[in-house]
Amino acid sequence: MLGKKTISSQSSFAFQVQANAPSASSLLSEQIKKKLDPVPSLRDYVIVCIGTDRSTGDSLGPLIGSALEKNTLQNFHTYGTLAKPVHAVNLEERLTAIYEHHTNPFVIAIDACLGRLKNVGKINFSEGPVIPGAAMKKKLPHVGDMHMTGIVNVSGMMEYFVLQNTRLHTVMEMADCITEGFIQADKMLKRRAVSTIFNKPDTSHYQSKHLSGAETAFSLQDEWDRDGK
Repeated sequence: MLGKKTISSQSSFAFQVQANAPSASSLLSEQIKKKLDPVPSLRDYVIVCIGTDRSTGDSLGPLIGSALEKNTLQNFHTYGTLAKPVHAVNLEERLTAIYEHHTNPFVIAIDACLGRLKNVGKINFSEGPVIPGAAMKKKLPHVGDMHMTGIVNVSGMMEYFVLQNTRLHTVMEMADCITEGFIQADKMLKRRAVSTIFNKPDTSHYQSKHLSGAETAFSLQDEWDRDGK
């Protein structure tokens, strides 16, 4: 689901990397570890991968969720896969269940977004929640203490049509990069116990800076454009 994100009035962290850049996954994993290290050990790390496989462009989240589920992560609980997606219809229900199962979890939301042509293929990792479906005029809950978005195609008009005609190669490239980033970060983080009861499966290359104010997820890259980067 395409959305926008909100940021508090305080200066906030934001990181951007091109998915096919050399060492992109390693750079991303370093940022993930850096932001998660200070989180109290009593808070579970929860990844909520938002989207649906019914749309190529919107399948980024479920593809990442399925890939992470296949790996034995020591620190992360993952929700939202191709088999059991988290999307507009069940988002509230799934979030309620997550917060019932995890006490005060630290949530990282993953979603697809649209942006400028030259920024397609870039991954944004920022503080604050994502608002799923906002770009499609849907009113859904804010998700995440932090969020990660992949720019899958060009924004402007006919977003639904654009999502349906997004290249799978672009989506897969970003999904692979983000997945590997979390796998590497998981190995670097201090081990936490991860329960599988709730989510049991059925039988320019990168930039880091501080942003403030509010901005839409699919125009996050415009901040770098305005700075002349």
